[in-house]
Amino acid sequence: MNGLQYDISSIGDVGANIVKMLPEIRERAAEIEGARRLPADLAAKLAEAGAFNLSKPASLGGLELAPLDFMKIIATVAEADASVGWCVMIAVTSTLGAAYMPELVASEIFGADDVITGGVFAPMGRAEDKGDHYLLSGQWQWGSGSANCSWLGGGAMIFEDDALQKFDNGAPNHRMLFFPAKEATFVDSWHVAGLKGTGSGDFSVKNLKIPKDRSVSFVADQPRDAGALYKFPLFGLLALGVSSVALGNARAALEEIRTIAIHKKTPGGGRTMAQRATVQVELARATAQLEGAFSYLENAISACWLEAQGSDEISAKGRANLRLACAHATETSAELCKMAYTLGGGAAVYSDNVLQRRFRDAHVATQHIATSPAVFELAGRVLLDQPVDMAML
Repeated sequence: MNGLQYDISSIGDVGANIVKMLPEIRERAAEIEGARRLPADLAAKLAEAGAFNLSKPASLGGLELAPLDFMKIIATVAEADASVGWCVMIAVTSTLGAAYMPELVASEIFGADDVITGGVFAPMGRAEDKGDHYLLSGQWQWGSGSANCSWLGGGAMIFEDDALQKFDNGAPNHRMLFFPAKEATFVDSWHVAGLKGTGSGDFSVKNLKIPKDRSVSFVADQPRDAGALYKFPLFGLLALGVSSVALGNARAALEEIRTIAIHKKTPGGGRTMAQRATVQVELARATAQLEGAFSYLENAISACWLEAQGSDEISAKGRANLRLACAHATETSAELCKMAYTLGGGAAVYSDNVLQRRFRDAHVATQHIATSPAVFELAGRVLLDQPVDMAML
């Protein structure tokens, strides 16, 4: 397991730029956790490296990378530090909105090479339809990296004359509305167990006027950009990002316990942990599980990418398999971080211990709705040919 899982240096300039930043990210892990946010100077360096442009449309100067390359880069950053990987993932997925907006509007929000955007898809806001604009109010949780953003998006239920608008199938109409971050109020609410350095506190707005063309529905709208990347459903790409962070974090945890096992001697015994059969078995099984989760996810991504390049949309089975692979990867990663933490012994209980941080970060990642246990039921319905809400895939 020596070295990184992936060699991302060949993924354009951005891969090489990020590789150069990895030592600094690792060295500043304690600082990042203590600050409870991604430091502004580090965010600026990542922006300059192109880390936030991975999924931005090429028409706006973005990289529009294939999802497998997106996975490799996010996992690699998360190996250095999970919180940084998470912030990059959120900023990158937020740029997907650019593919749905009129080009001039998308350029205003996402056009700058070093712009950082973020937001929360969950419809925690309320938007009143006022004809040519919306009047938005709301407070959103999990605003990861929002303190470094120039623009934010917030999901909202759409109302007209105090009545909730609905889609033709009866589901509530909700959209993601984008606005300048300076219009938001930030709430210091991010006091948590793991992923502390993501700065995922709340942000809010009240009666904010937003032109309609600064909003998108990832459920009802069709992307303006015809690229294969934008045939991937939002939930699938978001789940892919979460699982990529989880896998990178888990790999770092296994590498940490491997290093400890080789060098740490058993108290009173004089032998290293690496000489114990139980440790050998545990690490071997964990390595196989991790590599299996990586491979399953890679295969699921590749199958969906093949569909996206040759058809109008990805099939329900392709979508379900991708979501299942993401949920499995996230769950497996948490289990492996627990194993590494347990092998770490008493030293791992201290808050400044790397294994404890990896353990905590892993179990916060499992709480994200895109990779939660409910995904297994969703995928199971497709596997058993049962009716399923495609919007959730």
